[in-house]
Amino acid sequence: QVQLVESGGGLVQPGGSLRLSCTASGITFSAYAVHWYRRPSGKEREFVAISTVSNQTMYSDSVKGRFTISRDNARSSAYLQMNNLKPEDTAVYYCNVQQDWGQGTQVTVSS
Repeated sequence: QVQLVESGGGLVQPGGSLRLSCTASGITFSAYAVHWYRRPSGKEREFVAISTVSNQTMYSDSVKGRFTISRDNARSSAYLQMNNLKPEDTAVYYCNVQQDWGQGTQVTVSS
């Protein structure tokens, strides 16, 4: 049974930083691309970033240059470093591998 667990969310002021973590179990983590998505309140879920099996990365235009996705296959974990956070980054952030999703972690950017 695949399990993805996100952590690291919280309340931060505009311009601040947070680092989200996603730890996987029940899969060979290194064999899969890992995605981060987010769902702002009242809106559709949207793509944030991807780290491929070969460690290539891609970002949505809204976070490019501010967010960095990384992975540690030895720890079956992925990370999302978020810098220069803006109020519009407020959302529940989800980790995704294939058809499996974590429970999400809330990020709130507010003064």
